[in-house]
Amino acid sequence: MIFKRQYWRLRSIFNEYPRHFWTLLIATFIDRVGGAILFPFFTLYITQKFGVGMTTVGMIFGTFAVMGMIGSTIGGALADRLGRKPLILFGLVVSAVSSIWLGLVNELNLFFAGAIFVGLFTNIGGPARQAMIADILPDEQRAQGFGIFRVVANLAVAIGPAIGGFLASRSYLSLFITDATISIFVAILIFLILPETRIASKSQEKESIGQTFGGYGTVLRDRFFMFFWLASALSAMIYIQMNGTLAVFLRDVHSVSLQGFGAIMSLNASMVVLFQFYITRRYAKYPELAVITLGALLNAIGFALYGFVATYGLFLLAMAIITVGEMLWAPISQSIVARLAPDDMRGRYMAFYGFSWAVPFAIGPLLAGLVMDYYDPNWVWYAGGILGLISAAMFALMSIRSSRKEALAATAD
Repeated sequence: MIFKRQYWRLRSIFNEYPRHFWTLLIATFIDRVGGAILFPFFTLYITQKFGVGMTTVGMIFGTFAVMGMIGSTIGGALADRLGRKPLILFGLVVSAVSSIWLGLVNELNLFFAGAIFVGLFTNIGGPARQAMIADILPDEQRAQGFGIFRVVANLAVAIGPAIGGFLASRSYLSLFITDATISIFVAILIFLILPETRIASKSQEKESIGQTFGGYGTVLRDRFFMFFWLASALSAMIYIQMNGTLAVFLRDVHSVSLQGFGAIMSLNASMVVLFQFYITRRYAKYPELAVITLGALLNAIGFALYGFVATYGLFLLAMAIITVGEMLWAPISQSIVARLAPDDMRGRYMAFYGFSWAVPFAIGPLLAGLVMDYYDPNWVWYAGGILGLISAAMFALMSIRSSRKEALAATAD
């Protein structure tokens, strides 16, 4: 009886969303599994095959990041001009070709050239994919829809590395071939099943290429969006420390083993998989900016705790607080961006919003590394708490301003 009720409940949720949403979700899940098969072993592959140190690895990853920002900028503009589907397909095909290239080259210079190519072109489809989600879903479903995509991304991270470890023990090249094969399969799936979702511009005149890229000026002049972008970038600046700095900090300062850190990260992924959809639905009735404010505040508390506590149980508690905050602000923020963007500029807005992660990713680890090497390492987390509080305050101001505008509009009516 319980299973029957759960079945009908899941069926009801499934029927709430358009069929093309689930098709894109499945395609994205398969594609993310391919990336999760390869990426965790990338550093091991580079250092072993080319005999280089972590500084060179960092330069390669930095190349990915910088070129990825350029690729996203191009992709966001072209997604609004040419459509979502062509950009997604182009990114998948180029991803497949580049995976084979990186797996076969035997010279470091050629690998660097591949990194430039990969960063520039494989990120070109990212804004188009996010814009397609926003196109498919009505406004009231977007936060929950982006939440479901986060669950899928975390499931892929849980599954992919296990497959990758099995393949890597036999051949690193098999990782690249598998990732390429998956990318081509997903491209075929999207080509055959998904329609184009771009909403045409209301203007009678077709934009020139210059006007398309000039549309980023409109994004920059959107003061509300830019204030939201800055608040998001501050939250991202502390959040990205979870994937690099935190492991070194816990190992060197508190002697936490790799297995112990793995368990902390598993807690994060497991909580997202189990609770993201429930939390997003639970808070759907509350003002979005108020929910994001709470999420940013929890983020600040969780990361600051790492500077004050010194026991493993409290490290787990800090991660649990961070994860709840993450589940509150991450999917809703994408929904807000989709709503702020004019229908014919979603690709460009999504691309620029992506910089709120790309810029912190480019400078955050370096700043944290300087603090870790030359100052009290705890200040990474003290500073994270301060930045998190500033971010929460900015979201709160936006929430208050939006509430006042709605109240004035209601009074006028």
